[in-house]
Amino acid sequence: MRQIGRELGVRYALEGSVRRLGDQVQVNVQLIDAESGAHVWADRFDTDRRNLAEAQSEITGRLARTLNVELVRDAGRRIEQEKAVDPDARDLVMCGWAWWYRPASLATRQEAQRAFERALEIDPGSVNAKIGLATVLVTNVADGLSSAIEQDKSRAEQLLPEALARDNNSSTAHWVMAILRRIQNRLSEAKMEAETAIALDRNNTLAIFQLGQTLMWLGQPEAGIAHIEKAIRLDPRNPNIANRYWGLGACHLLLGHLDEATEFLSKARAANPRMFYVHYWLAGTLGLKGDLDEARAELAESIKLKPEVNSLARALALYPWNNHPQYRALAETTLDTGLRRAGFPDE
Repeated sequence: MRQIGRELGVRYALEGSVRRLGDQVQVNVQLIDAESGAHVWADRFDTDRRNLAEAQSEITGRLARTLNVELVRDAGRRIEQEKAVDPDARDLVMCGWAWWYRPASLATRQEAQRAFERALEIDPGSVNAKIGLATVLVTNVADGLSSAIEQDKSRAEQLLPEALARDNNSSTAHWVMAILRRIQNRLSEAKMEAETAIALDRNNTLAIFQLGQTLMWLGQPEAGIAHIEKAIRLDPRNPNIANRYWGLGACHLLLGHLDEATEFLSKARAANPRMFYVHYWLAGTLGLKGDLDEARAELAESIKLKPEVNSLARALALYPWNNHPQYRALAETTLDTGLRRAGFPDE
């Protein structure tokens, strides 16, 4: 994705200023469309002057990630507005990523998949289209949006090695492979792929979050929290910030930190109420706290959004990466206990 940002960058200008207020340093940055002069994006970064050197890396990382997302989204909007009669594969790949970066829902993911599929029809060898399509397929499975889980995993398993054979240094491709290995319940390999993605691009917040999430599924939620918090610091305006709040809430629940879990899961629900697993984990948290009426309401919403997940056994069958022994030991005394108290059956 950094490559896409560089290709688009010729159209844009980046302006910035630094202001010192005592020990505080304020960095203001604006992204401007060089053709029209319109402001595309602006942000402010605050840090302590005494820790400026330490903060510089995170400011740079946040800038790189945010600019990359804004460039892709702006390019997608322009392509849609121009309504090109005959868009090329590169335009379609850009549209696909623009759709994928919107808050996750079945509708936005379907639009993203259509764009990547059309790009591959035009250019069957497009590495970016293959990575984009694989991203939609694996994140749909992970987020409970897939209606053909095995088929989607199988197709991603075909697309990603093809892309990596052409560009093994693609941080994005290794991040997507990390998700694929996770949903295949190959968690150790998932961890290695996420670490590879980060080594290739230290600002890849998607991979940083994925590493934190994978550590949680490996039964190491305390280690996972640090990575998820870093992903949020580097990319606080991510359109899918709900997923990261959910990750923090889930880790805190597994550690028995019920107030923190409630706070972050409630933030996740506010940011995107369409994801069933947010309600599912919030139901478990509230059930464990003894707030049973609220827990039952959240559980009902979870089942409404994902009817297939109607028992603990069914959840484990659909999402096998939940079966790691160290994770299961933590979930049994927290999430599962809370869900049972809310009336969720074992079978």
